[in-house]
Amino acid sequence: MQIIIKTKNIELTDSLRNYINKRIEGLKKFGTNFSEVFLEIEKETIHHNKGQIFKTEATIHFPKKSFVAEAKGDDLGKTVTWVRDELKRQLRDHKLKSIELPRRKAKKSRKEMF
Repeated sequence: MQIIIKTKNIELTDSLRNYINKRIEGLKKFGTNFSEVFLEIEKETIHHNKGQIFKTEATIHFPKKSFVAEAKGDDLGKTVTWVRDELKRQLRDHKLKSIELPRRKAKKSRKEMF
């Protein structure tokens, strides 16, 4: 899985890149259909120093569906974690839906037979 990081108004240091890779790598276990995660990190304004100044947005593209998560906050690490948790929730729901739908259809057809 490749993580593509784009920054705006903030410098991408090695420690920030390692932190992001460590957080986002956990999404691998939810599916193998995606190979790239697009992550955009920005400091919304240069002159503000407090409040919700960091914005993180992540996108994962599947063959027929895209997942997008966005978070704003005053701490860059927390926004990356929130985005990861939101993507994890979306991927888990998608995986459960793809497993559960055929199971429900089979159950329904068995009931109709009897």
